[in-house]
Amino acid sequence: QVQLVESGGGSVQTGGSLRLSCVASLGAYSTYCMSWFRQAPGKEREEVARISRFFRFTYADSVKGRFTISRDNAKKTLNLQMNSLKPEDTAMYICAASVGTLSGDCGASIYWGQGTQVTVSS
Repeated sequence: QVQLVESGGGSVQTGGSLRLSCVASLGAYSTYCMSWFRQAPGKEREEVARISRFFRFTYADSVKGRFTISRDNAKKTLNLQMNSLKPEDTAMYICAASVGTLSGDCGASIYWGQGTQVTVSS
């Protein structure tokens, strides 16, 4: 059974930092693209960062320069370092996996975690 388990969320003040982690029970983990999504109440789910099987990075404009995604294939983990946090970053952060092709593309996310809450106060 595939499981993605997030941790590291919490409450911080504006300008603070948090580091999120996701542990994946995925066979052939290194072949998957891994993403962090977030969803705030009343808003659509947004992909904030993605790392492909070939370590190609993609970030939403709203987090560029502040968030850094990384993966450790040996440990089957995914991390998101979040710096200079803003109140608008408040959301449930969700780890997701999608199939990564040999050409480096990523499919639609097929496995999802339950999420970890991040709250940024002003």
